[in-house]
Amino acid sequence: MTHNQDIAFINLFREACRKCFGTPVTTPLTEADAKQMSNVILKSTGLLIGVKSIRNYSLYVLNEGKRENPSVATLDTLARYVLQAPATDDIQRRVHEAHHPYWFRYKGDFLVNNSEPAVRPKKPGVAKVIGITTVTFVVFLLLILLINYCLSIRNSFIFTERFNSTREDTLEQHGWILQNPDLRWWDKRSAITGHLSLYTLPGDNWPTNDQHTQIKNALIRKLPDGCFSAEIQISGFLPAHNWQQAGIILSEDTTSNARAVRISIGYNDFFGGYSQPAEIIIQGMTSTESASHSKPEEFAHIPLFRLTPGQEQIAADNLTSCALKIEQKGNHFRFLYATGTMAGFAFKEAVSRTFNITPRYLTLFAIQGSTTAPAPIIPVHFNAFMLTSIPCP
Repeated sequence: MTHNQDIAFINLFREACRKCFGTPVTTPLTEADAKQMSNVILKSTGLLIGVKSIRNYSLYVLNEGKRENPSVATLDTLARYVLQAPATDDIQRRVHEAHHPYWFRYKGDFLVNNSEPAVRPKKPGVAKVIGITTVTFVVFLLLILLINYCLSIRNSFIFTERFNSTREDTLEQHGWILQNPDLRWWDKRSAITGHLSLYTLPGDNWPTNDQHTQIKNALIRKLPDGCFSAEIQISGFLPAHNWQQAGIILSEDTTSNARAVRISIGYNDFFGGYSQPAEIIIQGMTSTESASHSKPEEFAHIPLFRLTPGQEQIAADNLTSCALKIEQKGNHFRFLYATGTMAGFAFKEAVSRTFNITPRYLTLFAIQGSTTAPAPIIPVHFNAFMLTSIPCP
């Protein structure tokens, strides 16, 4: 490729990553990331880009790999994905669009609008300065501070999902990926306007009886680099059977045995044989034993409401609106919750802990756990999700 074509390719790949994951690419894609991106592009365009190629492109774009020279067909596929072209296949493209119009359209528009683009980061180096004056040093220092400030602004992010549309293509464009679909229940996701309705199907992300189970209709998105705050808001969820719950999972990858941290609102009536009223709880769970069958650790168990006979409606009223929130700064996590008859109630801290985990994915889920006696399946109506960058320590 020529220099200008190379620059256009780098920016095209960055735009494709931003569309797929919802955030700018700042680190090379893992194999799991590349596989996810390959699947998303195939579903959108009908054309395949190999997982290995996508990973190698990410290394090159971030100046950490050898020079890449993708074919014009591959460039056209990336451009089709970014420009939201109609789906096709290799045979139809060869017959009707062998001239690869979407790549040349993208490249032409990009070069017209970016005569001197600065798109690929350079590896940091150490400049040896001799005989520098005080004024020059001060100017140099201010310039460094300005660059750091601009980088911090560039890397900041705010993402809000109101679920005004739960169409699959809309969710995909917003960076969501559906995992382990159960289409019978996934097709009911639009039960309430302005909400995403998931259902408490049997399943879990923790091993049971030495076997890993799965969470059905898990909605996953890639987390950006840096420190963040993630919040979900739920309308009118009143679990009524043991292990029914809904919440957020942070994990290091998208496999079922990944290191993970989970916070949820759920139901509990297990008291080791003692007779007590059932309760609605905030529960925190974690697993630091990746790729093993170790049991998870419960790090938070906070009763919200005792379901004393005759007073269940009080709990239901106070769960008209509930919210869960996680703040992550390095390995330090704060878990917060809010409940009430309206959305304006303030958050309370459930627990603050340090975990040996670097989360890269976030999952919204609803489950009833791995149980031999399935309970009735009930909906969980998510009405908002917010993901925001926060200052790191």
